[in-house]
Amino acid sequence: MSEPQRTPFVDSLLEAAAQVQLPGTGIGWLDAARRENLQAFAAGGLPDTRTEAWKYTALRALGQRRFAAGDATAATRPVDVAGFALPGIEGPSLVFVNGVFRADLSQVDHLPAGLSLQPLSQALQGDAEPLRFALSRHYREGGDVFARLNAALAGDGVVLRVAAGARVDQPVRLLFIGAPAEGALAWHVRHVVELGEGAELSLVEQHVSLGAHQDLGTQVADIVLRKGATLRHVTLQHASEGSALVRHDSVHLDADAHAAMYVMELGGSLVRHDLHAVLAGDRSRLDTRGVFALRGRQHVDTQMSIRHQALNTASESVWRGVADERSRGVFRGAIVVAEGADGSDASLSSKNLLLSGQAEIDTKPELEIYADEVKAAHGATVGQLDERSLFYLRSRGIPLAEARAMLTAAFCRAVFDGLADDGLREHINNQLMTHLPSA
Repeated sequence: MSEPQRTPFVDSLLEAAAQVQLPGTGIGWLDAARRENLQAFAAGGLPDTRTEAWKYTALRALGQRRFAAGDATAATRPVDVAGFALPGIEGPSLVFVNGVFRADLSQVDHLPAGLSLQPLSQALQGDAEPLRFALSRHYREGGDVFARLNAALAGDGVVLRVAAGARVDQPVRLLFIGAPAEGALAWHVRHVVELGEGAELSLVEQHVSLGAHQDLGTQVADIVLRKGATLRHVTLQHASEGSALVRHDSVHLDADAHAAMYVMELGGSLVRHDLHAVLAGDRSRLDTRGVFALRGRQHVDTQMSIRHQALNTASESVWRGVADERSRGVFRGAIVVAEGADGSDASLSSKNLLLSGQAEIDTKPELEIYADEVKAAHGATVGQLDERSLFYLRSRGIPLAEARAMLTAAFCRAVFDGLADDGLREHINNQLMTHLPSA
């Protein structure tokens, strides 16, 4: 079998790896994991559309680009984070600019009891052994090229732990700011999140931009919920229109744990989100809600897999997509009810709107059942705005453009109706209204 053709993308990132001195260098197991993942990245190169996981997302253009190792000004450049404030979100926070932790912009003083929150770069300076399991992972699937790259080159990220029985009342905020830099920049962040038995946490993750730029960001998160833990995780992605952003989230739920995950995708030129969840404990539950609203030539690809492998587990996934102009959205939702996961209840809904004759949405729900007494349903639709609803609104004197905007916004907003935080829900609705076409 011939080796994959080397591309400017791969060459530039291998050069970057040779230039940077990463936090934790000198820790034997970490150096070995980084080295092996980098070798796998170099050997595999970028996947093409013959790889099933990347069937609808071509990486040829990205493969011809070169990226620099880092931004020398990221740690010191003046940044006003007030413009990225969220209503009611005033608790602990970590802020990163082009992947570099900014202590001056973060809030980590006077943390609530039971909460441990620090950047990965600092955690590696102390006792790194508790991070060994997560940071030693090797990604062997053909589609995991960016996870390999992240495992090899991540220089920072978030280490967040909640002690058993602790309830963190204030949401924790993670803010990732992309900023123009000299040349095209690549940055990589790695997160380790663990909630102890019976712990409870709300986590808000933002990806925003200071201005137009063309960077590459990769993020890998390992999230573990111990018995009876509860996590509410909201991700608001509004990166620069020229950015490529690849996120890879792994979620593990023990018995009676519950995770509710909300995702809004508005920005970026090429965005990929892989969400892998394992319901490993009896009666664990996962709820996912997501919206992508695209325009121009944006391309957003969401790949979600949920594995039920314990008794009486439940998952409910509701996703909406809107594509305008020449944009393209991709959604794949795969649910597996493994042998022995009797009594599982799984549902998946993917509904999508095309607002332009040149837009495209590819949606692929998948369901595999190997257990007994299972309730399961999945469905997907791709269509246009309902003409009867448009006629109804126009008959009430509402102009066509406004009627279309109202129906499209209502279609998207339904995903976030279950979000308990009224202020945050209203903020999301306002962002959607601003982003969606008004004509």
